[in-house]
Amino acid sequence: MSDQIIESSLLDPEVAACPFTHYAELREKAPTYRMPETGFFVVSRYEDLKEVLSDHETYSNDIQIEQLAGESVAHLGRMYDEKLAELGWGHVQTLQRTDPPTHSRYRRLLNRALNPPTVKAMMPGVERISDELIDAFIDRGSCEFIADFAFPLPGKVIAEQIGLDDSQIATFKTWADAMLAPAQGLLTDEESVRHYAGLEAEAQHYLAGVFEERRTNPTDDMLTAMVAPPEEGDEPFTMHELQNLMNQLITGGYTTTADAIGNAMLLLIEHPDQMALLRSDRSLLRNFADEVMRHSSSVQGLFRCTTRDVTLNGVDIPANSIIHIRYGAANHDPEMFPDAGRFDITRENANKHLGFSRGPHFCVGQPLAAQEIVVAFDRLLDRMDNIALADGATIERAPGFFLYSLTSLPITFTPK
Repeated sequence: MSDQIIESSLLDPEVAACPFTHYAELREKAPTYRMPETGFFVVSRYEDLKEVLSDHETYSNDIQIEQLAGESVAHLGRMYDEKLAELGWGHVQTLQRTDPPTHSRYRRLLNRALNPPTVKAMMPGVERISDELIDAFIDRGSCEFIADFAFPLPGKVIAEQIGLDDSQIATFKTWADAMLAPAQGLLTDEESVRHYAGLEAEAQHYLAGVFEERRTNPTDDMLTAMVAPPEEGDEPFTMHELQNLMNQLITGGYTTTADAIGNAMLLLIEHPDQMALLRSDRSLLRNFADEVMRHSSSVQGLFRCTTRDVTLNGVDIPANSIIHIRYGAANHDPEMFPDAGRFDITRENANKHLGFSRGPHFCVGQPLAAQEIVVAFDRLLDRMDNIALADGATIERAPGFFLYSLTSLPITFTPK
């Protein structure tokens, strides 16, 4: 299997925009495949991903940026951290880049911040924000769905949690974009490093003030839970840790949820029978959200690092190698999901998808993201009929290696 030649590449923008044929080739010919361009070992079968995700002792999440990006990019990343530390609080390894037992402490405290009662208490706000966004375009009978709804919804939800009002949403987006800059390859020179580090530091100082306010005047929101006295045996988060965790919650909970909402609308438009079924039976909304995440996972893949020599599917992988776990490929594995290319909101095992990962690093924001999709589409379907792509609209996706993101989605509809 290691000698198989795969003609297409995940680095090809056309493949990244529609990767499913490539995934099928990988699963069939080389389920463990060493990408010649990067040296990463791509894992594409469902059962293999489950194995990797459940074995943190062999496949570690503690990865340094130079292992992923090369020394030239890593140099800019280190410069960014140094500038951020000078202006605010430098990045530290917390939830995303640690393994148990260190990871378990962050997980316990964040599970408390995003527990079911907290998420449930947020849902009236999600419904209100959804209606406010729809109010702004409903009379036109058309909108640019990504810019007018998919991105503003999760952005406003998080912004309200950190005390920002509508007039400050543009500021919040600027901060979120800055936090994403290192991962999105926007650090190109010293000037860009200073620019984005300055913006993130500005966000950090604002958040530090909110955290101190919540310590003094606690409420029932997510930030209060993060600064509340920990359970016996746990240490409270330091400000460095709080800042890094908020960076992860904002970047992970904002962009990926927005991408999921955009992908969900496109899937319904492309499958009018499924849209009609969902309109008639709203009890399917949760399974619909799971099927969206299975079929068009917002995050198509992430990374692990081997701690020892290992063999997977007959391929020898040395210690300290980067494993690229391709969630999108596993979610289309027909061994797990028969007729996997079909979008089916009644699929019985849709909730077995890996769109939110699995094991110790199962997405801590999953309960909120899933409920945002449910509430959003309940409101959209209540208020809009005959939803379709606008005449002449073309579907384009943002370039990138691991996110499955629409750049725009112009739609028309009949107001209800």
